[in-house]
Amino acid sequence: MTDLKETLSNIAKAIVDHPDDVTVLKTEEEDKVTLVLSVAESDMGMVIGKNGKIAKAIRTVMRAAASADGKEVNVVIR
Repeated sequence: MTDLKETLSNIAKAIVDHPDDVTVLKTEEEDKVTLVLSVAESDMGMVIGKNGKIAKAIRTVMRAAASADGKEVNVVIR
């Protein structure tokens, strides 16, 4: 079973300049998981990327990880 919260945290920490400021909050209802990713304001551009490409890639990887456990995941970046 994949720990989605830890997976998202590790991905974000690898991208940002301030990995200590990365936090992930997880809420779960049945088979739906919502992950709220918070990073330092100065790192927001790195996580979102040009035209949202990095954010889209993060969401794609997280959906793949969640589908292995038969769950749906929604990643919110704040």
